[in-house]
Amino acid sequence: MADYLPQPADQQFLLFDVLQAGDALAATGAFPEADAGLLTQVLDEAGKFVGEVVAPLHRVGDAPGCRLENGRVTTPPGFREAYRAFWQAGWPALACAPEDGGQGLPWVLEGVLYEWLSAANHGWTMAPGLLHGAYECLKHHGSDALKQAYLPKIASGEWLATMCLTEPHAGSDLGLARTQAVPQADGRFHLRGTKIFISGGEHDLTDNIVHLVLAREPGAPPGPKGLSLFLAPKFLPDGARNGVVCERIEEKMGLHGSPTCVLRFDDAIGWRVGEPGRGLGAMFVMMNAARVHVALQGIGLLDAAWQKAHAYAQERTQMRAPGAARGEGAADPIIRHPAVRRILDVERGWIDGLRVLAYRTALELDLAKHHPDAARRQAAQQWCALVTPVLKAMGTEQGFGGASRCLQVFGGHGYVKEWGIEQIVRDSRVAMIYEGTNEIQAIDLLARKVLADGGAALDALLAGLQADAGSDGATHALLQADAGGDDATHALLQSARDTTAALVAACARDAVLPYEAADDYLRLVGLALLAWAWHRIARTPGAQAPRWAEPAAAVRLRVLPEAGMRQAILARQCAAAGAARAA
Repeated sequence: MADYLPQPADQQFLLFDVLQAGDALAATGAFPEADAGLLTQVLDEAGKFVGEVVAPLHRVGDAPGCRLENGRVTTPPGFREAYRAFWQAGWPALACAPEDGGQGLPWVLEGVLYEWLSAANHGWTMAPGLLHGAYECLKHHGSDALKQAYLPKIASGEWLATMCLTEPHAGSDLGLARTQAVPQADGRFHLRGTKIFISGGEHDLTDNIVHLVLAREPGAPPGPKGLSLFLAPKFLPDGARNGVVCERIEEKMGLHGSPTCVLRFDDAIGWRVGEPGRGLGAMFVMMNAARVHVALQGIGLLDAAWQKAHAYAQERTQMRAPGAARGEGAADPIIRHPAVRRILDVERGWIDGLRVLAYRTALELDLAKHHPDAARRQAAQQWCALVTPVLKAMGTEQGFGGASRCLQVFGGHGYVKEWGIEQIVRDSRVAMIYEGTNEIQAIDLLARKVLADGGAALDALLAGLQADAGSDGATHALLQADAGGDDATHALLQSARDTTAALVAACARDAVLPYEAADDYLRLVGLALLAWAWHRIARTPGAQAPRWAEPAAAVRLRVLPEAGMRQAILARQCAAAGAARAA
């Protein structure tokens, strides 16, 4: 079956027609040469590179995968050459500052590029996936000496980077980390400890690897406030090999093209990045950027699964479709069967709706960084803080679940390796876990952000989307909640606002409720955002074509009604808040 092929026309429609990205970016004044024509050209060239260079390596990344011999990791055939072409063509440097060797283009372009890369070859894309986060971390927190030595190499992608957080006993609770950083007389540190689940911790793609490591200095207090961040390269400036040892690479369910390493730091030489005890704050610059990337991974992998399922459904013939005219043939392409059509339309609806939310978030990242008006920058930061956990959880959950449903289109053929769909299902599963599990995302949204201000910021965001949905006074038939013409978008957004207010009140009576209700609450908010995204699509000229109208109808009929169930669950939890525990 054919490799994944980006469809730049879809991205261009959503970016420039639905979201009016050209106007939003022009308002920043930061991208004077980046008009719609240039951005379109960049997307077209990115699509070609992904389709011609990266996508053909998808299957070889799964088998034979990576190999570890004598402490050195060899990546699958073709991976090193493809990565060299990637960084030499300037793709890692799209959104980096020109003074650091970057191209100074909007971050939203990088987001689209990495969505395509993940769809084409998730294992290969894991290698450069942390580059921009590492770049931002070092740019904002590194000393002048560290920036001079490492920032241009990271910006260009000539050297890759890792994020060394997790330890065998410290996963989501990083405050338990025990890796030690012992200060030396010359200002350097010796790092001692073991880190696990380190993506790209050892490989042959680049001549050096820059490890960013959380560790604890002597006398540091316990918990997260005692952690500092350190930079420890694979090779030191004098060319000597640093004391970073790859003990093994994990045998994983998927992502065989990405070496997930156990790294042992044996008095590895490192330099502190930022202030003592503020390592998590510096690292969160990487983590927030990574979470948006992971959401886009889920969307891209779902698109890859959908492309395979759609192509197969057009070719595979089985029995006469219901309602088909009787003729000589006894079989129709399965795409004509309602059960298959339903799967394809629903997943297409998720892909397009999530893309609108992801691209809007990417644009808000650009506005938060570059808009001249402080109030607009603050609003953009608020959007990213509230929507990123929803986007990460919804995008990755749908990436895995939707890919599994696309496998269903193949029947038994989907369960064997020949067609390639089972690899996508395996590769997509981990995205629900790393960069903060989806459960952590839900807790972050409700317990840490919504309850912190009594729900005021999220209520304002949802109210703004309600105003946007009603700005043209139109009720779109594809998004009507019922025959009476009530607008499902407005109703869902109001439901999320009402539920937020009820939860805030109930959580004040029950300290455990935020953690019990978080997953259902995130899902409700996500469905409300999805409804808004499809409202934006539906009111855009050109969206009445079947390409957009069919998934819009599927979202209305088969996706948005889930919000009623989530609201009912949350209403019962609010009503019972504290009662059972008090009894």
